[in-house]
Amino acid sequence: LSQVSAALKEGRVTPTELCQRCLALIKSTKFLNAYITVAEETALKQAKESEERYKRGQPLGILDGIPVAVKDNFNTAGIETTCASNMLKGYISPYNATVVQKLLDQGAVLLGKTNLDEFAMGSGSTDGVFGPVRNPWSYSKQYKEKSVPKSHSEDEDSNWVITGGSSGGSAAAVSSFTCFAALGSDTGGSTRNPAAHCGVVGLKPTYGLISRHGLIPLVNSMDVPGILTRCVDDAAVLLGSLAGHDPKDSTTIQDDFKPFELPNLTDVSKLSIGIPKEYHAPGLSSEILALWSKAADLFKNAGAKVVEVSLPHTRYSIVCYHVLCTAEVASNMARFDGLEYGHRSDKKESTESMYAATRREGFNDVVRGRILSGNYFLLKQNYEKYFVKALKVRRLIANDFMKVFRSGVDILLTPTTLSDAAPYMEFIQEDNRTRSAQDDILTQAANMAGLPAINVPTALSERGLPVGLQFIGRSFQEKQLLTVAKWFEKQVQFPMIQLEEVKKHDNSVFQHQKSASFS
Repeated sequence: LSQVSAALKEGRVTPTELCQRCLALIKSTKFLNAYITVAEETALKQAKESEERYKRGQPLGILDGIPVAVKDNFNTAGIETTCASNMLKGYISPYNATVVQKLLDQGAVLLGKTNLDEFAMGSGSTDGVFGPVRNPWSYSKQYKEKSVPKSHSEDEDSNWVITGGSSGGSAAAVSSFTCFAALGSDTGGSTRNPAAHCGVVGLKPTYGLISRHGLIPLVNSMDVPGILTRCVDDAAVLLGSLAGHDPKDSTTIQDDFKPFELPNLTDVSKLSIGIPKEYHAPGLSSEILALWSKAADLFKNAGAKVVEVSLPHTRYSIVCYHVLCTAEVASNMARFDGLEYGHRSDKKESTESMYAATRREGFNDVVRGRILSGNYFLLKQNYEKYFVKALKVRRLIANDFMKVFRSGVDILLTPTTLSDAAPYMEFIQEDNRTRSAQDDILTQAANMAGLPAINVPTALSERGLPVGLQFIGRSFQEKQLLTVAKWFEKQVQFPMIQLEEVKKHDNSVFQHQKSASFS
């Protein structure tokens, strides 16, 4: 972002030219299905306004003129917000989410809204009403060289891999160079999971650091707006622009947040890196296990203290998460009744039949299933047995993290995903609940505890697909977390995706690391 901002200030490229290049890339990579809505007219208008500010020598900051994308579960005034659901098709919000407004106030150019799992319920970005998102790495030179299709037709049609989810559209948008940064949401790993599969940086900030106002809720007590960028420095820039108190969200911090520049860490000898043994989870691929060990050795050889730690209640986190998640989903989805906004069924025999038909037509099986589960857990006879017990386990999970950090550990290093991205045809063989339980196992404990966590793309797998590792930090210690992540990013030198569609365009603005010394 700093390089592009400098190019804009020096007049080497104008905001309009930059916006047009990104819009052209969105069109040429339309097959990825990363965007639900492309706001071309609005984006070009915003770019023109940015251009006028640069001509006057009065840019609003580093984000002025920078093309960004936003997950389609953030409200945007004048642009459709669908949550990839029939329930909200055609819905246009009268206001902007706080994070969207903050981006616009700093001159960012909003290109459009990105695809997701319906109402952000999923881990593959395959269950939305607008169809699945394709991982840009499916069409990369690195993947094509390693994958051997059984037949020519299989190569393009069924050999593509998923992006992860639920913020798969945002991750694919950043990975394919159609924007410079994107917003996702993170309830159980929905920013970090697709970031790992798409080879980008995915930051889940501390709960309460960034406003949730205008983010259509999934699980209010865990939802956090997430940041997706191509490098750690850019994530820090966006965090500085978005963080801070919001009077419209009572869960945000009261203190002012001071944006920071990340220092170049040269000495890691004072760092203590924790390796949680419980994250050696069932299903963890040998490839990712080897990479995790190699990363731990990297810190150790650089002088950091690397210690094995225990988070004993992590093993219960998925079950606990399922109870709390579905209970809050049942409550949140009650607002979609066909009366105030969104889809309304034509069945009018009675109010009750209209309610039932509206929700049957508007929600997919995944959403309806979670509503049913949640209402079951909240029944009077089940409330203490399931919901209250899950809240107690959640506290134990949070306490485990607190104990580890009090013992002197600065940062936890874990895998982000169990394996690299699965082929779509293989992924859809299992139901959404089973897949989500497997895919969230390494990420959702940070949401339960409200801690900041970041995925850093680390290497390419044997199949030529990205693999990431996760760093978890102490509450509100994003500067330390991002500084360590930046050091690690510099050491591993993750390679740039080689996409033919991108090569056709002048990508002098899209500079990135090009060597792969760590794989």
